[in-house]
Amino acid sequence: MKAMILAAGRGERLRPLTDHTPKPLLPAGGRPLIEHTLLALAEAGFTEWVVNLAHLGEQIRLHLGNGSRFGGSIVYSEEGEEALETGGGIHRALPWLGAEPFLVVNGDIATDYPFERLKQQPAGLAHLVLAANPPQHPRGDFALEGGKVSADGENRHTFTGIGVYRPELFEACSPGKFPLAPLLRKAMVQGLVSGEIHRGFWMDIGTVQRLREYDERLLAAAVDFLV
Repeated sequence: MKAMILAAGRGERLRPLTDHTPKPLLPAGGRPLIEHTLLALAEAGFTEWVVNLAHLGEQIRLHLGNGSRFGGSIVYSEEGEEALETGGGIHRALPWLGAEPFLVVNGDIATDYPFERLKQQPAGLAHLVLAANPPQHPRGDFALEGGKVSADGENRHTFTGIGVYRPELFEACSPGKFPLAPLLRKAMVQGLVSGEIHRGFWMDIGTVQRLREYDERLLAAAVDFLV
């Protein structure tokens, strides 16, 4: 199964850090965010990666190269200076992702989720990984009942930005800029989105404060390892 890392976002909430450095290259624990994801994917057996590029994307390309030093290979999907949003970005990358289901991971998250769990193909059009709602997003995104994800329901969880999708989810889409959520909601109504809840560590690195918290977490873990 191939994997795509979404790395084209502008990172407005992380300014001024992202004025000159793309968000995926911001460091945490002495390593750029995107490297943590690449290494976790490689460890789980995902070694063919697609990375989309927009804002300051050439820096990402120059830093990561062809991906060989991380144990795999990278193909880059160029979006220009303005990102195509999640749906449009995935749609543009479909020629490199192929005809089989593929994994997509947001480039601005931190997690200990075991990606090898997603090697099997989803029964429907998508399979989403959800987590407990963080303080900044108390209402969550989706509900999970009987293994099926829905946009309604009282017991809601937050979408982690980790999902497996079939190309058929995007078959009615046209090239351009569009979000992913409406496609997922339409598939949910048809009962075609499955899901699971990750009970371990997950963090959306969306602000300077959360980036700092993640950096401190990694540094503390390194110290504990050495002791």
